[in-house]
Amino acid sequence: MIRKLQAVALDCADPVRLAEFYAELLGGRVVADPEDPDWFEVHGFEGTPLAFQRVDDHRPPRWPGGEHPQQLHLDFDVDDLDGEEERVLALGATVLERTDRLRLEANWRVYADPAGHPFCLCLH
Repeated sequence: MIRKLQAVALDCADPVRLAEFYAELLGGRVVADPEDPDWFEVHGFEGTPLAFQRVDDHRPPRWPGGEHPQQLHLDFDVDDLDGEEERVLALGATVLERTDRLRLEANWRVYADPAGHPFCLCLH
């Protein structure tokens, strides 16, 4: 039986930049792998660590759409959508969809990280 999810790894062109983005977003710290210069992790926050690996021909996903599918996305609980949106945009994210403004029952917004991976801020 699997005991624990060790990490969620994201492909990207610049793993240092993306690890720094998520470390700042989550209040964690970047940890380099001394044996692999193309692998970085973010630790020190509540939850499963995130890992980032360099892929030379990385093509960012497009949301929504299937030409370059998202393959996975991350959801983060927040207490203040507007405040956290301001913060993630300052860190380098871009808005993909303000779902809470399009659907009455929705309580989330969709963003892309600096490498193009979609993630959601979900009102807790």
